Amino acid sequence: MHVAIFGLGYVGFTAACCIASEGHRVTGIDVSEKKVAAILEGQAPIVEPGVAEMLTDGLAKGLINADTAIGDHLSDCALAIVCVGTPSAADGSHNMGYIADVTRQIAAAIDPSRTTPLTVAYRSTIRPGTIEELIEPIFRARLGDDTDRLIEIVYNPEFLRESSAVQDYFEPPKIVIGTADGKPNAAMETLNQNITAPTFLVGYREAEFTKFVDNTWHAVKVAFANEIGRVCLNLGISSKQVHEIFVSDTKLNISPYYTRPGGAFGGSCLPKDVRALQYIAGDAGANTHLVDSLLRSNEAHKHRLFEYAADGLAPGAKILMVGLAFKAGTDDLRESPNVDLARKLLGAGFELQIYDPAIDATKLVGANLGYAYSQLPTLERLLVGKGEAEAKGFARVLVNNATVKELSLPGDAEMRDLGSLT
Repeated sequence: MHVAIFGLGYVGFTAACCIASEGHRVTGIDVSEKKVAAILEGQAPIVEPGVAEMLTDGLAKGLINADTAIGDHLSDCALAIVCVGTPSAADGSHNMGYIADVTRQIAAAIDPSRTTPLTVAYRSTIRPGTIEELIEPIFRARLGDDTDRLIEIVYNPEFLRESSAVQDYFEPPKIVIGTADGKPNAAMETLNQNITAPTFLVGYREAEFTKFVDNTWHAVKVAFANEIGRVCLNLGISSKQVHEIFVSDTKLNISPYYTRPGGAFGGSCLPKDVRALQYIAGDAGANTHLVDSLLRSNEAHKHRLFEYAADGLAPGAKILMVGLAFKAGTDDLRESPNVDLARKLLGAGFELQIYDPAIDATKLVGANLGYAYSQLPTLERLLVGKGEAEAKGFARVLVNNATVKELSLPGDAEMRDLGSLT
């Protein structure tokens, strides 16, 4: 297939070489005359292992071409890939000027007599909503009622790292394809037919958000590791050995655990140990700003869950909360975010009842007893049995944990799962 690539920077040029190496014909479009001339002379515009050889081979086979103007290059293209820059604006947002400009150029260059739609895949990092609110309207303004006949828009984020970009192209951690309906796109399937990786077919916004989530998580990991390293340095601890111990745990530490959006953290360990590390770091002069923000972030999340739980309910509405302890099957209420939620709901004037068969208010002891009754002095009255919980009449059922599996709730029960935000 013939593929056009807009923007021959790091991502675009690497993609051009890799795509051509699989036998596809590639035309690169870039505004830089110097860059285009260098490519046509066999000189790679970037330093990256493998691309120079792939460029030489692609030129020799007639599979790579480059130009500064679109001209009629799109006439027989099945796929156009947009890799132009989205640099930071002064306020930190992405500058969408290049995206808007190249979209207008592509729309103007599309032959209205095409018999098959051109897939236009964007790989530039763009904020969620850009396809629907900027890119698609530009196409529709130019192509009108023929838009859906002439083009199919895709968002396909890239996951290339410098110095291993070629390997990352052919062995990506995942493939994300964002389309209007979350269904496959034929041109993208042809492009990726020789690549084996977990593939996610999603809507535009989920695909657009992927790079922000990934890169911010990478930044969090670096910042966290360096904060721990500063504490170790100040305390005379071997950060190398601490790191070896930490990453050896691939069940909990380096794993999908604790990364699913849902309830706030709580319980007898996490809040206590985070506060302790804050004190240790402060005492050692390590300035752990990321760690210092964790409890504030958690409190913000707890308040947002309260807003989500109460949204749309009439004043004084009857609510059933399923699960009060931090984890299902235990009676440990210490710093359970569900206790905080119950307290806020009562404070807002709702009629609250709680089902948690693991909790017997008369058998709580020690710190667990003290915490429970200091936060919920009417706890004994709030707890209800299975029969009452399964009865109709609740305006909303709030599901906090797996305790809900023990109930047979009415089919028309309005439920919100606070432990799994979907």
